[in-house]
Amino acid sequence: MSEAESAVFIVDDDAAVRDSLGLLLSLHGYRTAFFADAHAFLKAWSPALQGVLLLDVRMPGMDGLTLQRALRERGCDMPTIIITGHGDVDSARAAFRSRAVDYLEKPLHEEQLIRAIEEACSQLSGKGQGGASADYGRRYASLTPRERQVMEFVVAGRHNREIAEILAISVRTVEVHKARVMQKIGVVTLADLVRQHLQNAT
Repeated sequence: MSEAESAVFIVDDDAAVRDSLGLLLSLHGYRTAFFADAHAFLKAWSPALQGVLLLDVRMPGMDGLTLQRALRERGCDMPTIIITGHGDVDSARAAFRSRAVDYLEKPLHEEQLIRAIEEACSQLSGKGQGGASADYGRRYASLTPRERQVMEFVVAGRHNREIAEILAISVRTVEVHKARVMQKIGVVTLADLVRQHLQNAT
């Protein structure tokens, strides 16, 4: 299946978000289908369904992360992208542990979204990202011991003040270490840091 032929299934309770995503993705050649809640998609899902899932986290009834887990339990292996207006490390960890392709915070940026969908489509066609683990290993090796400590606490969902108390350093020092970790690992958001860590953890 080529990227332009791939269907993107959008599950979001906000009609305005569904409309804007549908317009944007159609301009990039993607077919789209819309669902206002998790139960509507579960009702429509079958093993024959092919494409990429775009799931909102906060929805009435079943949230997007619960839907992601429910689909995996049913044997659904559709590449999934999580979108949220209320991102945090814990939900990012949950998304990536259920093998989300990406975790994007609203307002969505067009380039970032399209790049995530292209990556998801490459999974559909059996083309993964090669060499990522070795590259991550080099970047991780560039961290100092203290930076590695801070990173472990960050991806575990600890807040700056908690990390400062555990390591007996100032909150400002934690912030500096965190900024250096993100720069060395080559990520912009905490969700990206969590993804890199979980995908490459031994």
